[in-house]
Amino acid sequence: MAVDALKVNGLQKSFGKNYVLRGIDVTMEPGSVTVLMGANGAGKSTLVKVICGHHRADGGSMTLAGQPFDPADAADAIRQGVVTVHQSIDDGVIPDLDVANNLMLDRLVERSHGLFVRERHLRAEAAKVAAEMGIEVNLRARVSDLSVADRQMIAIARAMARAPKVLILDEPTSSLSATEADRLFALIDRLREQGVAILYISHRMSDIRRIADRIIVMRDGAISGTFDTEPLDYEAAVTAMLGHRMTEVDVTVQSGSVPVLELADLRLTQGAAPINLQARDGEVVALVGLLGSGKSRLAEILYGMAHPASGGVRINGTVYTPSSVEDAVAQGVFMSPKDRGTNAVIPAFDIADNMTLPFLKGLSVGSFLKASRQKTRAQEMVSQLGIVCQSVTDGIGTLSGGNQQKVMIARWLLEPAKVLLLDEPFQGVDIGARRDIGRHIRATAKGRATLVFLAEIDEALEIADRIVVMNEGAIVGEHKNQNVDLGALVADISGAQSTATGTHP
Repeated sequence: MAVDALKVNGLQKSFGKNYVLRGIDVTMEPGSVTVLMGANGAGKSTLVKVICGHHRADGGSMTLAGQPFDPADAADAIRQGVVTVHQSIDDGVIPDLDVANNLMLDRLVERSHGLFVRERHLRAEAAKVAAEMGIEVNLRARVSDLSVADRQMIAIARAMARAPKVLILDEPTSSLSATEADRLFALIDRLREQGVAILYISHRMSDIRRIADRIIVMRDGAISGTFDTEPLDYEAAVTAMLGHRMTEVDVTVQSGSVPVLELADLRLTQGAAPINLQARDGEVVALVGLLGSGKSRLAEILYGMAHPASGGVRINGTVYTPSSVEDAVAQGVFMSPKDRGTNAVIPAFDIADNMTLPFLKGLSVGSFLKASRQKTRAQEMVSQLGIVCQSVTDGIGTLSGGNQQKVMIARWLLEPAKVLLLDEPFQGVDIGARRDIGRHIRATAKGRATLVFLAEIDEALEIADRIVVMNEGAIVGEHKNQNVDLGALVADISGAQSTATGTHP
């Protein structure tokens, strides 16, 4: 009988009086993919941190390949064969080093390596790892100069170079295109064949359907469901996570009133097809497309970070040509960026400071910040969005990823906008948090036009009045979020539609 790759028995962990893990039992077999699901605060992050040596358990035991496993720290866990690729991409790479050094960094610090680095040998080994992962970047390029997607792939490749027994992947496809995700899934299939046990943390049903052998669900620090019988019951897994049945989100479609944002023959780049689009007062428009579809470029243009090749933009009938991000904000165009760790969160600031950062002037008298008013406004948003924290003066780093994302959304809902741009607002959050955010965005939509830039169809269906599909810098389809023809929507996104102006009722 094969020995389990990892076995967790009765694991317990508390922080003060807060019991985070309550007798967790998990078994992972060699060559299997176990998906771990759980809402924010369910305890899944703490479980992972105990397994990979960041925290010591208060009770229970673990075995790795049949041997007692109690890592002293993260480095000890890695040495024994448990490797984690964290959701925060830059936790897995050294941005200031080049690609080759990142891929081989762990081997360089091994005692057996010696004092001298053989440059040619290092780069040859790095090239071999890159080829196995299908990474096609300059090995001499500095990682900080690469795209988010490339940094994510390098973090995963670095983990592969450690030859793990157990590999933990935390939301690994959140920054990957469909092609890059397929490459990752192909690698996971190869690792299965090699006998690596994989713990895969995700809420993306497209990921879970593709790779899961088993689904384990956590709620309130305990296992609330285990699903390992084919076919896997995905709806029951979500029910176990939320504590109630998953029902269709009831979106009452709003047509909006007067046009707020108007794009007229806007070309994102030279030679691209012209974009003509209106977004109306009170309307939530989802712009959906794969990586490279042009939706991020459009967001950058509207936010004053880039300029169109040609065409025009009007807001409330007035020509809008922002010269900078500051100019865009001054004109009432706000944007929440997709990579909160790099582009939004200020780690040294507390929750209130992070939330109110763009609007401190309005919360100040002269050069003095009115702290009481700042805390009151921040607390109002904490209550409205259901942000789980002890106090708005807590460090932002004390929050889970989903609650950090809520803070970033709250930042741009703090003051009224004419146009609100939300780039992947649900990145790295669970279904419960996603619906909290979506409900609040829709509830506050009147008085502005809201554009939400998304890669996932199910997310668009949960929040939008209208879904606009982009492909290769052009609008290729438009769908009212009512009795949507999913086949046509998927065809538009994948590029199967040949027309560049297809519209669907």
